[in-house]
Amino acid sequence: MIRALKRIAAGLTAGWIIAAAPAAFAETTYTVGSTATGVPFTFLDVKSNEIQGLLVDAISATGKAAGFDVKVQQTTFSALIPSLTTKKIDIISAAMLKTPAREQVVDFSDTVYSYGEGLIVRADDKGKYTSMDDLKGEVVGAQVGTAFVDALNKKGIFKEVRTYDSVADIMRDVALGRIKAGFGDHPIVAYQLQKNPNPQLRLVEGYKPEVTGQVCFVVRKGDKETLDKLNAGIRKIKADGELAQIIKKWQEE
Repeated sequence: MIRALKRIAAGLTAGWIIAAAPAAFAETTYTVGSTATGVPFTFLDVKSNEIQGLLVDAISATGKAAGFDVKVQQTTFSALIPSLTTKKIDIISAAMLKTPAREQVVDFSDTVYSYGEGLIVRADDKGKYTSMDDLKGEVVGAQVGTAFVDALNKKGIFKEVRTYDSVADIMRDVALGRIKAGFGDHPIVAYQLQKNPNPQLRLVEGYKPEVTGQVCFVVRKGDKETLDKLNAGIRKIKADGELAQIIKKWQEE
């Protein structure tokens, strides 16, 4: 009788271990904030109603390499950091440049992509602009929450610096002559003008970016566990060439 009870107990214990195993090894799922207006980095695909883009592919590949899942959530650019700090999201994967001011509030992963700002003017504006200083005294615009707004305001040389919710809004006001010029993420501006040419606008060739920086994944200040996972995944997809393939794919889209 005692031996029979021992066998039953041993069987139950083994069953508990097997049942618990999937939970123990289940992958963590992180909620990732991405914008709907940052094509080709992040944008809303109207057919699937899902956020897609270079940085969506990059965070998905990073998660797979590091052993976690991601759930991408649409978030406006200006709400990304507030959503992160209030724990509505766990990671930011968007065209957000790493800056000293932001580093005081959040932590950045290793670099995923690097670029600077592009300058948009009307097509009939034949000015040769090579720097922000060439637009002294003019009304200019940039996307709210970006490092470009800070740089323009810091210059203190413009008649007015207007802020916009999206690059599309900036382009509209440049085309209508409401502002002299607009500043935006160079890859985003170039991609949009390539895919949807606007005869009223031009991306200024020869302009030298003043706010060059790195695009990284972003986590809450002090969240070392998530940051370490991200960096481990980034190292893997850089080493095996997957990140380079993702970048190439979206440059050719």
